[in-house]
Amino acid sequence: MRMLAIDTSGEACSVALFEGDRVIDARHETIGRGHAERVVPMISQLHGQGKCDEILVSLGPGSFTGVRIGLAAARALGIAWNARVSGYPTLSLIAAMAQSKMAGPVDACMNGGHGEWFIQSFDAGGLPASEVMSRTPEEAVIALTAANVAGNRASEFARIAAHEVRPMEIVADAGFAHAIPRCLRTKVLSPIYGRSPDAKAPAK
Repeated sequence: MRMLAIDTSGEACSVALFEGDRVIDARHETIGRGHAERVVPMISQLHGQGKCDEILVSLGPGSFTGVRIGLAAARALGIAWNARVSGYPTLSLIAAMAQSKMAGPVDACMNGGHGEWFIQSFDAGGLPASEVMSRTPEEAVIALTAANVAGNRASEFARIAAHEVRPMEIVADAGFAHAIPRCLRTKVLSPIYGRSPDAKAPAK
């Protein structure tokens, strides 16, 4: 049983091929933009061109465009390979990466939009202990209280937090997707935006 994991939710474009829980091939590039041009070529460079029985893709939150690119690629490959497609929350991957190196509860903190951060707390087993929130940095350091903070805003969080924090500055890496608790995987392939839309329908 082979699984392909895809994460294009942030500044990294990341794909990994698993056999069971073992990574047999992976690609990870921090590119900022250009995920649409890179993700399929990166998959094609994997062992066996990445062909698999199951595809696991990030649903966000993160870059609006990046999340949709990953979903489109996963859906297309799922049809081409007759593979099952499931999604996972990006912040659960950040938590899984952090907890592979440090034990205990962890708060995930990554770049959001309009100067805000996406934040969420996870217990020692990697399960959500709060909802996904979009908060200003000042609000985030009040809302999050764990000693361990991980994500691409972890260092800045530690700098302004009133309590002592052990930061782990990381970006999402599909090579850790197998560590996400299976109960967090979903067949509902809808983006997780993490904040209300900027555009609102006009009042009648």
